[in-house]
Amino acid sequence: MEQFYPALFYTLIGVTFVNVAFYVFYWLFAFAKASQKPNKSLPPVSVIICAKNESQNLQKNVSFILEQDYPEFEIILINDASSDDTEEVMEAYALAHKNVHQVNVVNNEAFWGNKKYALTLGIKRAGYAHMIFTDADCVPASPLWLRHMAGSFVAKKEIVLGYGAYQKIKGSFINKLIRFETLMTAIQYFTYAKAGRPYMGVGRNLAYTAAIFYEQKGFISHMKIKSGDDDLFVNQASTRKNTALQYHPESFTISTPKTSFGAWITQKRRHITTASHYKFLEKFLLSLFYVSQLLFFMVGIAVLATMYKWELVLAVIGVRYFVAWLAIGFSASKLREKDVTYFYPIFEMVLVCVQLSIFISNLISKPTKWK
Repeated sequence: MEQFYPALFYTLIGVTFVNVAFYVFYWLFAFAKASQKPNKSLPPVSVIICAKNESQNLQKNVSFILEQDYPEFEIILINDASSDDTEEVMEAYALAHKNVHQVNVVNNEAFWGNKKYALTLGIKRAGYAHMIFTDADCVPASPLWLRHMAGSFVAKKEIVLGYGAYQKIKGSFINKLIRFETLMTAIQYFTYAKAGRPYMGVGRNLAYTAAIFYEQKGFISHMKIKSGDDDLFVNQASTRKNTALQYHPESFTISTPKTSFGAWITQKRRHITTASHYKFLEKFLLSLFYVSQLLFFMVGIAVLATMYKWELVLAVIGVRYFVAWLAIGFSASKLREKDVTYFYPIFEMVLVCVQLSIFISNLISKPTKWK
């Protein structure tokens, strides 16, 4: 067996080099300047919320959007064939506020089978050329949310990528794991956008113009895919020139996170399925990063178990974690997620295992519903 020890050692060196290269790449976002302040010229905007069976969240959260410090905006509430009191809640808001409008997707239209059709109807109802999207379970982090997001529509920018945070629950491991995964996803899509290759955004906090929506013929190219109204649209429509980033803390939205491991896994299964439809380069690089993480843990443990050149092995592992900590730590500070970095090696290992299990599960059967 001892003749294989050098091969394992050099495999670890190679895998670590690839993994470290990715984390150095993520420094583009980690060490980037603070996100720009909102442009003084603020266009009127349509805030679009698509909801399915979200009556309780709508009752709690729409009022926070109505309180935004913004000169001119409307709210488009889309009822995607709900079976609860969502329609009645939306109707009450529309009756009480002139700038709230309701769109109902009734049961005989639900055969389209996904959120994208409902969103399309809402977008067609929007009265303004600039649209900001969020979810029913989201609240703006500040009264200046719209100012920051809409204020990023400068020059030729037609898409604005924001950050959708999750509410912090003290003492909850699953909450910290969810927020760590959200942080890692944000580090990746912000970094790639910084490098001129924007590939996704999150529907909890995303903005784009009606012009680019119609130019891309909406969601027609991926209408049959149940999920991806946010990331697949950004993947097809975004470019180096037309995409802006907004990560000022006042521009965040805060969502209610899943509180059980099973519910979160179901959600992530749908998201990971969507990623298989990204453009080839981003799909390849994201996969390579994950494989380099997985092999780093597997080969690292194997080499340590042999005690072969253990001092050098520990040095290699130490360098890798130092570089990763710089990327994750500084990014977490930007995105107000510092508490998840205290035990990030544990969260990283758990997340790698979760992603592997989801990949295997999705090979067997794929989720089909957006809600």
